Amino acid sequence: MRIHHATPPPPPTDVPEATRQPRVVVALHEGFYGAESGTGFSNRAFLTVLARLLPTGRLSVITPHVPETAGAYDPRWADEVQQMLRQAGAEVITIPEVHAPPDSVHGSVQLCDLAGEAAMRIADRASRCLLIGLDVPFLGLAPYTSPTMDLLLVPRSTAALARPKDLSRVRWERDALRAATVRGGRIGAISTHMRGHLVTSCAVPRASIVSIPNGLIQEEMTRPAIVPPLPFSGRAGFLLAMGRAVPTKGFEDLLEALHVLKVRGVRVPHLLLAAVTSDDHEHPTPYQEYLAARIRACGLDATLITRFTPAVRAWLHSPALRAVVVPSREEPFGRIPLEAFAAGAGPVVATTAGGLAQTVIEGETGFTAAPGNPRSLASAIHRALTALPRERDRLRHAGTALVHLRHDYEASIASVIGRITPWALVPSLTAEGRAR
Repeated sequence: MRIHHATPPPPPTDVPEATRQPRVVVALHEGFYGAESGTGFSNRAFLTVLARLLPTGRLSVITPHVPETAGAYDPRWADEVQQMLRQAGAEVITIPEVHAPPDSVHGSVQLCDLAGEAAMRIADRASRCLLIGLDVPFLGLAPYTSPTMDLLLVPRSTAALARPKDLSRVRWERDALRAATVRGGRIGAISTHMRGHLVTSCAVPRASIVSIPNGLIQEEMTRPAIVPPLPFSGRAGFLLAMGRAVPTKGFEDLLEALHVLKVRGVRVPHLLLAAVTSDDHEHPTPYQEYLAARIRACGLDATLITRFTPAVRAWLHSPALRAVVVPSREEPFGRIPLEAFAAGAGPVVATTAGGLAQTVIEGETGFTAAPGNPRSLASAIHRALTALPRERDRLRHAGTALVHLRHDYEASIASVIGRITPWALVPSLTAEGRAR
């Protein structure tokens, strides 16, 4: 199924007041047609929860068009999302693709203009409307709200964390968040770390923040139907590290840690390093080329994977997996440990950067290292590789329990929607009137 550009909704005069229904409108960039990072997976999970949670026909989704020839387009992913939304009776509006990067000021302004205008047309024919902006490209939606619209913005990171030297972007995001809170909008915090960051670095009032702990939905806790074959070198045992090919993910720290272990004479399994991008470049990025050069220079037993595919995550279920390593220098939340816990994989080795400290706890759910410290990371990896089978089992069981008890994403989202806009969940106009 292919979703075409939607025609504009009818003007409000075409919809009698008595027949107007409430709407929940979600604007997102990554996660509809595919994903290039954990953001895409989290956004898709958010949509899936809303599709199940809301009365049929109440959800509207606004997303930029992505051509099928683009590297960010995943045919299977897109088909699954569209089928899920069709079953929920959701309305899908595709806005034109913007040519500036969505995380640039110019790109975000364009996206917010297009998505905001579409949201206003939807709100004009609704009795009430909740507008949700998923992630930083849509932080600037506040000017497109009205007295009958509620606003919820969910930043999964910020420029102040990921690109602090990009001062124009940092200012734009801070101003956008302030504009949202001045109009009564809520800001979703995906972790305790992000809550503190939003207050101290982005000047978001504490009263405007609602907790939406990132997590997994049921579909993400089951073994995938297709597990791609492992590279031959990893079939006897492997370490797995994955994420966007950017320095904040700390992949060079991981390579240096493995070099430290090699110098010490410690035998380390083959490394599968998925430092990926889903853009349309035919050649590796400069950062990926740097990682490849370090692997060669250090003589490491490693395979570098440069193009993203969701299938990489299926290797979490491989019996040959010896440890999952998350070497991030900065992490607003960190989804990979949860995915590993849900798959029964491990041990998990992670730095204590940002939100990772909430899920990977030394000796309880995994092994930890100081961010940006290869020697500390080498020691943590060594502890993981030398853990006795009984200890490995204990860590895996504790991790699985953590996912179910604290990171049920469906429960988190349902709780927030029920608190801030309970009218969105009421199935009929009559019941909605009583709820008010």
